[in-house]
Amino acid sequence: MLLSDHVLFLDGEALVIDKPEGLPVDPPRDGSLSLENHLDSLRFGFRRWPLPVHRLDRDTSGCLLLARNPKAHGRFTRAFEARAVEKRYLAILDGVPAGDSGTIDLPLAKTSSAETGWRMIGDPKGKPSVSHWEKLAVADGRALLRFRPETGRTHQLRVHALEGLGFAILGDPVYGRGRKSDRTLLHAERLVVDRDVKPPIVAEAPFPDRFAALGFAAPEGAAPTRG
Repeated sequence: MLLSDHVLFLDGEALVIDKPEGLPVDPPRDGSLSLENHLDSLRFGFRRWPLPVHRLDRDTSGCLLLARNPKAHGRFTRAFEARAVEKRYLAILDGVPAGDSGTIDLPLAKTSSAETGWRMIGDPKGKPSVSHWEKLAVADGRALLRFRPETGRTHQLRVHALEGLGFAILGDPVYGRGRKSDRTLLHAERLVVDRDVKPPIVAEAPFPDRFAALGFAAPEGAAPTRG
C-alpha cells in the first residue's frame, strides 16, 4: 500500500490523505504497522516527516490532515480546538433511525471496567459533544447517514449513533454488534480548514467501495469511488 497514491490535497504546509480503513494513526502496542511507517513516503521533497494534526480511529477511512512543518501544525491544531474546521462523515447504521435529520447534543465521558475495558458514554457531566445528522438512503434495513460534528470527542459519532439515534454504526465491535474481526463503517468524506492568507484547505475522499458493496450509491455531494 502506497499512501502517496492516496493524497487528496498538497501544498507547502498541508497534506491531506485518504487514510485507508484498518490503518491506525498511532503505533499499536502490538508493533503492527501504522501511519508512522508511511510518513517517509509522504515527505514529497521535504526533510521533515509530516505530522498528523488530528486522529481517526483505525477503522475510519477518509480525510486525515497532516502538517508539513511545526508552525503549520500549531495553527491547524488551534483551528481544530476552536471548532473552525468543517468536518463531514458518512456512516452506515445497523438499523434505520426515525426522522430525516436532526442534532444530537449529548455530552460524553470515559468509563472503564476490568471486564470490558474503556469506552465513552453519554454523561450530563461529560464534555460538550454536538453532532448534526441527515439520513441519505436506506437499503436492507440499514441507513446511510451524513454526520457534521461540531466537536471532536473520542468516539463521538459512534456513541451519538448508538445513544442519540438508537442504532450503532454497522460493524462497530465496541458499541454495536460487530465482532473484533469486523470493521466499523465510518468514513471522513470532507475536510475544510480556513487559512488567514492562503486559500482554504479543501479535501474530499472518494466514496468507499465497502459502502458501495452494501448496496449504497455515492450520495449527492460525495466524491466518486476510486477507479
